[in-house]
Amino acid sequence: MSKSLSLRWLEVFQLIAKSGSIQQTASETGLSISTVSNHLRSLETALGIDLVDHGRRPMGLTPAGEVFARYVREGLTVLKRGEAEIRSGNWLHATSLRLALVDDFDNQVAPELFRYLAQTLPRCNFRHFTRPSHEIIVKLQEHKLDAGVATRPPGRTEGLIEYPLLRDPFLVILPKTYSGTVEDVLKPDADLPFLRYSRDYTIGKQIEIQLTRSKINLPNRFELECNQSIAGLVAEGSGWAVTTAASFRRARRFHDNINVQPFPGRNFARTVSLFTTEVYPSSTSMLIHRVLSKLIKQNYCDPICTRYRWIEQDFRVLPLESA
Repeated sequence: MSKSLSLRWLEVFQLIAKSGSIQQTASETGLSISTVSNHLRSLETALGIDLVDHGRRPMGLTPAGEVFARYVREGLTVLKRGEAEIRSGNWLHATSLRLALVDDFDNQVAPELFRYLAQTLPRCNFRHFTRPSHEIIVKLQEHKLDAGVATRPPGRTEGLIEYPLLRDPFLVILPKTYSGTVEDVLKPDADLPFLRYSRDYTIGKQIEIQLTRSKINLPNRFELECNQSIAGLVAEGSGWAVTTAASFRRARRFHDNINVQPFPGRNFARTVSLFTTEVYPSSTSMLIHRVLSKLIKQNYCDPICTRYRWIEQDFRVLPLESA
């Protein structure tokens, strides 16, 4: 090797290898297009070989580039993991935590979680975010978060470590004033309309998949993002919905006006997990998982299972070894 390799060159090459675009890499790094091109050329000159086929759009890696990209990714991951261990590997020495929660746990779990972590991690600076599950996963993969509590998506979560937290079964919620059965509202011409979760959200997609599997076809008249709005509309008699036990628990001010029933046929559930980047220290991750498990059981599982005994086998926190 004729000269030392710059860490910046390697970082830029990794982004180009992933996106196939110098322009996108410039946008992600905040560098100019010419600077990104110069970094790539400098790396190729130092190695004495072309890593990228410059004649293709989007850019493709040469065979040598494919091999080198694998080693660069592994090497940068090790460096980032080392940096993370230095910054927050020891609980007492943790200095930063960017943590996002889905809104189901924002009111009751988040304040207690951060009070505990503030005492346990006395030097740590916390940044708390509330986001939908799909946004949390994306921000983790972009390394804009360190950890996030989200619904497990149907696809792969490449580059992330998952610590399962909760099995959260889906339920049917009906107005207390409604005298019909669950089977009645499943008919396409039912008088009581179906209130959908937004199909942009992970929970909405899971419900639609289950309805399709069950051969249930319902008109799409109402599609909402807000769990509280859905529960409020059900409570006032404006419709019915499929939701989860945890989401229903969060809407507890509407409970007296809602009737809860099991989902007809084969039951189904979402898995809520703590996700972290692959470089975030496992010791801190397990600390967060342990505290979250305790708070979710105390504030969600126990109250719901006490009131609805038929759900206690399905609505439960998960040990770390659960898949």
